[in-house]
Amino acid sequence: MIRHTVFFKFKVGISEIEKQEFFKACNQLSLIPGIQNFEVVKEKSPKNDFEFGLLMVFDNSTVYENYNTHPDHVLFVQNYWLKKVEDFIEIDFEPVVE
Repeated sequence: MIRHTVFFKFKVGISEIEKQEFFKACNQLSLIPGIQNFEVVKEKSPKNDFEFGLLMVFDNSTVYENYNTHPDHVLFVQNYWLKKVEDFIEIDFEPVVE
């Protein structure tokens, strides 16, 4: 299992309407096959500068790679992410097996 997390902040000047459009587009990502437990979250801690996050789970690396290269994801990155996101951190992790 892979847990894919991305925390981000918007570019200065992005309006509330643009943010709503962005989140609507985010929610469409949840329709890509293989995504589980999709969430859009808001940061509550003052310990970092990120405002929001996207969380999702994939069964394995193959499913995760299919998501990364899926045309809907690629279009989201081009049409929304690159235009509206100022900074982000992406962390992908899997459980530690003992």
